Amino acid sequence: MYDGAVQTLIDELGRLPGIGPKSAQRIAFHILEASEEDMIALAHAITEVKSKIRLCEICFNVSEHEICSICRDEHRDTGLLCVVEESQDVIAIERTRTYNGRYHVLGGAINPIGGIGPEQLRVRELLTRLQDDTVTEVIIATNPNLEGEATATYLTRMLSPVGITLSRLASGLPVGGDLEYADEVTLGRAFEGRRKL
Repeated sequence: MYDGAVQTLIDELGRLPGIGPKSAQRIAFHILEASEEDMIALAHAITEVKSKIRLCEICFNVSEHEICSICRDEHRDTGLLCVVEESQDVIAIERTRTYNGRYHVLGGAINPIGGIGPEQLRVRELLTRLQDDTVTEVIIATNPNLEGEATATYLTRMLSPVGITLSRLASGLPVGGDLEYADEVTLGRAFEGRRKL
């Protein structure tokens, strides 16, 4: 335990995701040792992001504007809609430079243990977006874990009656991986998603 402000800083840093007690302590002492100018810039960046960043009114991605740059881009394919869990997923997909459609950010995944059901996600807003007949295909790009699979299954059941083409991102073996280290589910998915050469 440290005195006052130092312990408060460690406690607050420890509340961040992925930061345990030891990491929080290391970061706190880094802040103490860093120049005041650098730490004021960091504090300013945090304050600015909290005051300027909002969610896009259309896709719910993070943005400094009411409508994000992706939704404003007229060159994107309005017939494709990729449904993701979080804004970080949009960035990951954009880095591939292979997708040119629009997005819908759910704001999480179904997790009954964590108290997150479909009503806590932006599923209703997704259904509203699909009513104007612009979208011809919905790509479900939730994470390949238990929560992501539950979310994908729920979305498939909800969207099937709408009559839009539904697809799910393929999953399987990573490049550079060894078959002997792949789990059964991953290896099974790799077989299901195989392509003809």
